[in-house]
Amino acid sequence: MFSLLGASAKLCDGLTRREWLRIGGLGTLGLSLPNLLEARDLLPAGVLPTDKTFGKAKNVIFLYLLGGPPQHETFDPKPGAPLEVRGPFKPIHTNVPGIDFCELLPRTAQIADKLAIVRSISTDDNNHDSSGYQLLTGYKYIGPNSRTIQATDWPCLSSMVKMLKPSEVLPPLSAVTIPDLWRLNENVTPAGQSGGFLGSQWSPDVFVGDPAATNYKVQGLQLSSLPPLRVRQREGLLQQVERHFAAAERGEYSRNYQKFQQQSFELMTSTRARDAFDLSKEPDVLRRAYGLTTWGQSLLLSRRLIESGVRLVHVNWPREPGDNAVDNPLWDTHAQNADRVEDVLCPQFDVSFSAFINDLDQRGLLSETLVVAIGEFGRTPSINANGGRDHWGPVFSFAMAGAGIAAGQAYGASDANGAYPARDKVSGGDLTATIFHLLGIPHSSTFHDREGREHKLTLGSPIYPILGLDPATRERRECTGDLARVPPFSQITLLNTDFEANVPLYSGDTNRPKGWRGFPLIDSPTDRFGVSLVTGDSAQSLSGRNHVGMGIHRSPSPLRIAKGETAFLTQEIRSPFAGKYLLKVPVRATGSSREFFDDVFLKQFSFRLQFFQFTTNAKLATERKELASITFVPRIAEQPKDYEIFTLEKVFENPSPGGNFSFGLGMGIAIIIEKTAEGVLTVPIADMAILQIDDVSVEFTGKTRIETVKV
Repeated sequence: MFSLLGASAKLCDGLTRREWLRIGGLGTLGLSLPNLLEARDLLPAGVLPTDKTFGKAKNVIFLYLLGGPPQHETFDPKPGAPLEVRGPFKPIHTNVPGIDFCELLPRTAQIADKLAIVRSISTDDNNHDSSGYQLLTGYKYIGPNSRTIQATDWPCLSSMVKMLKPSEVLPPLSAVTIPDLWRLNENVTPAGQSGGFLGSQWSPDVFVGDPAATNYKVQGLQLSSLPPLRVRQREGLLQQVERHFAAAERGEYSRNYQKFQQQSFELMTSTRARDAFDLSKEPDVLRRAYGLTTWGQSLLLSRRLIESGVRLVHVNWPREPGDNAVDNPLWDTHAQNADRVEDVLCPQFDVSFSAFINDLDQRGLLSETLVVAIGEFGRTPSINANGGRDHWGPVFSFAMAGAGIAAGQAYGASDANGAYPARDKVSGGDLTATIFHLLGIPHSSTFHDREGREHKLTLGSPIYPILGLDPATRERRECTGDLARVPPFSQITLLNTDFEANVPLYSGDTNRPKGWRGFPLIDSPTDRFGVSLVTGDSAQSLSGRNHVGMGIHRSPSPLRIAKGETAFLTQEIRSPFAGKYLLKVPVRATGSSREFFDDVFLKQFSFRLQFFQFTTNAKLATERKELASITFVPRIAEQPKDYEIFTLEKVFENPSPGGNFSFGLGMGIAIIIEKTAEGVLTVPIADMAILQIDDVSVEFTGKTRIETVKV
């Protein structure tokens, strides 16, 4: 397997040692030297020998936005469509004249001059697995089950690159997948992400783990699957390594080639690969710029892997704790589409993707690295009853940047509703052909499998109009996006929990802007029973200077409260998933007298903490369905900051296997005071009873499922 010749030494045909090693590997698949020479020397049909984009890309970073991003809320807004099609968000100008994005991508709009947007790709397939299969292989799925990896699958893009364009620096790590495989519910691993009929040795190397974790370690670089190599001083290292692997191949440690491939000679004799995975070597300011999320740190890691010599890095959008068997995991927004893209998805993508592209550009890597950002399909042009968008393969959008891309353009178009291609329809095969072309692999070439059968690399053709060495336009304009409109992603479940932000309480009969809602609000001196924001009271607030007061307030006017009258403080929980929720509400009670508080307020009213579900598309706090609640009994505080913490815990579990848990139109928390005693209470002018609320929190624990799967 090894030669004494150096890796760059030329042999009789002008091939390097690395290419001869590749010929040896391909020979085991029924491939031959003529195949390799054809792949190296020929240009695709219809492309002139002077085409400078062929082979322009040294590397590829493939960003897979799993679940299917909505074209309307990303790269293809439709402001002229009806509200039920266009959604609640507005378009903004990018820095390229004539190209608008959704307002949820203000940072990405600032780098539009570095992107080519394709708005007319189509798979005509509304299934995650088989639609994605087209994009990852260039072929439509034909097989027994596209929801699972099969040995008969067509080899994925990563596998073909690993075979035909291996890394010149780290051949064992030519194609890498992070931070996990593509998984559907219940760890379903769809077809199209393995070596398929070429064999598992050509599958990409999958490194499972969270790069954002402080103790991040990857599987595959610990040499755990092989016994340790004992190096003897007087014997050649090369001879020992070859004998070591030969013994391993005969033993229980080598069930297939992939297992010991990751423990190859080059990985064991170099720290390059291990160093690439060590994100602690990056400046903290840059890590923060990428976003301290799994997605953001995966993008940073992909850049480091490319720098270390990996040819292709495939980055899957990561799953979140608790998002298994729900109706809006990943970008799969069947419910609450607007909330998911506004609170979770676009903030992560916008911050990390823009930082990533700028970082590549500043390092000079963008000119030699092809970047693709795409989901397996798009979303429906119509919004469903749960405020979501469903699967849609007829048309969607994606972005390309970097080597060989004529940036600053939008190619193709969808119709007025973003439902079907209006011009320049693009296929999954066209996407793979474009990537092969830019890597210098002729898209029209053929190869043979292990049985000697000949196959076309792809059925598509490169998207030539988006290729070039110069920008499509050099005209620029001012962006109209607002960065404050889309702050960096935060995992907090509630906003403004300490009430210190300079925002008012909103009425319960509105759902925007997001934040605390009170009903009824104390807006004038004559209002007495309701909710108010108390500001500048550092002596009474638990932290800071603000808190909320609920209950019977003092005023010069008389007050009558009938049975059933209610005051409540609510907020919507951001992006709820299945799991355990713990609501904590610090309460400090005060009154005009202990007698009025204990003998009237406590006896006439009930006090509850509640988890609820919205019941209308308007998501009004006044219209909700209780999911869980608990009563509590407040007490008069003896000291200014004497708050008592009341809690409500609830586990929302997934249904039986095969079903999805649904929060429908969204979930919220409420603190409720209700007049439950019979009759009408007449409150004297001087009396008052108030619950002071501060530092409310919701802790969420979702089930995390990370398992390895042999591919």
